[in-house]
Amino acid sequence: MPRARKGAARHRGKVRVLKRAKGFVGGRSRLYRVAAMSVVRSEAYATRDRRRRKRDFRRLWITRIGAALRQRGLSYSRFMAALAKAAVELDRRQLAAMAVEDPAAFDAVVKVVRPYLVG
Repeated sequence: MPRARKGAARHRGKVRVLKRAKGFVGGRSRLYRVAAMSVVRSEAYATRDRRRRKRDFRRLWITRIGAALRQRGLSYSRFMAALAKAAVELDRRQLAAMAVEDPAAFDAVVKVVRPYLVG
């Protein structure tokens, strides 16, 4: 009985890894061993950063809302508390978009919320 070898399967696996490493710089896209390590590392970064992106956007929205509110003489935390009391169902993403793209609409929201401000 002839000896079984992994020829085709191993080659297919290597091609798959090198395809994933396409676009990496230098040996990372050409040398199998280096490419395999780079692909594993890149997948770990991708997984981590999919979660981090959500945090980063939330921080950006909060910063934009806070800046718009400071121009109107309010603080972010007091505004958000008043927003909840006023039962306004706008999320931070929508509020940030309003603050940047449609200041008149943002002013209208602030006007609605003002009576509920504490302090």
